[in-house]
Amino acid sequence: MAENKTQATDASVDKFIEAVESPKKREDAYALKKMMEEVTGEKAVMWGPSIVGFGQYHYKYDSGREGDFLIVGFSPRKASISVYLLGCMENNFDELLSKLGKHKMSVSCLYINKLTDINESVLRELIKKSYDFMKEKYPSR
Repeated sequence: MAENKTQATDASVDKFIEAVESPKKREDAYALKKMMEEVTGEKAVMWGPSIVGFGQYHYKYDSGREGDFLIVGFSPRKASISVYLLGCMENNFDELLSKLGKHKMSVSCLYINKLTDINESVLRELIKKSYDFMKEKYPSR
């Protein structure tokens, strides 16, 4: 059975953020790290080479494949900042998203250019709702 390619690592989150080229994206990454730590109560952990994650859950598919993955997280990419909200896959957060500000959304990933484009209190609420949903759905073993 193939393992999940994106796994938690011991790499330094701060070293990863310091390596972000754009000073503005670096500043936003530190702000997101602080925000997600406050909202989730979890310590930031690197997942693979480029995702900062908070919390983790264990999944098991009907096929038998199972693994662990982050509950919420972010990655400061060149084009935009990806915010991973796994709880959005099974919830309708349209009302909150309509109040967020300038963003794009895929199934479980929110894309923002910079934090000043969005309402940070709405982002905090999205993070909290997504995190709480996943913790309830996948309680710790």
